[in-house]
Amino acid sequence: MIDPRRDSGILSDTPMQMFKASSSAGRNLGAALGISLLLMFACSSSAPAMPRAEKHEIRHQIEQLEMAWRNALLRGNSTAMDALLAEDYMAITPTGILESKEQELANLRSGRVHFTSIELTDRKIRLYGTTALVTSRAEVKGTNPEGDLSGSYRYTRVWVKDARGVWRVVSFEANRIKEPRNH
Repeated sequence: MIDPRRDSGILSDTPMQMFKASSSAGRNLGAALGISLLLMFACSSSAPAMPRAEKHEIRHQIEQLEMAWRNALLRGNSTAMDALLAEDYMAITPTGILESKEQELANLRSGRVHFTSIELTDRKIRLYGTTALVTSRAEVKGTNPEGDLSGSYRYTRVWVKDARGVWRVVSFEANRIKEPRNH
């Protein structure tokens, strides 16, 4: 469990080890780890910035991949989606449910989740080496087993360039935008 307390409400089967520094050796190890992380951050922040033309090209690639993801959803194309998702892909749905790559592809193949329209706006792409973080707004029309899922959403998608130089989605999270209540 991520949080070993039974009442945490967090559903996960990922085992996490607990470490408790109870001796001076443990505290020294913790201090050494902290200093190491600080030095790594300091060294990485002084690295030369990515050239502007390279940033532009990568942003263009990510924009094309975002459209390929949208088109795969709209067409129910599980083959195209399979090529876009990393093997360890994990999504957090607007209802807080975790979905693996296999679950996402099964939903697409079966038609349990069906989109008729996805309009994307307000896209921001931030680059961090071989990682691209995309945030966007999506106006969605579609259905899932629970019913109508049409509405406005904000999402975050994380793309990582693998060892072969291929960009793949490793993480996705969507949240419904709630309209402000009139008082």
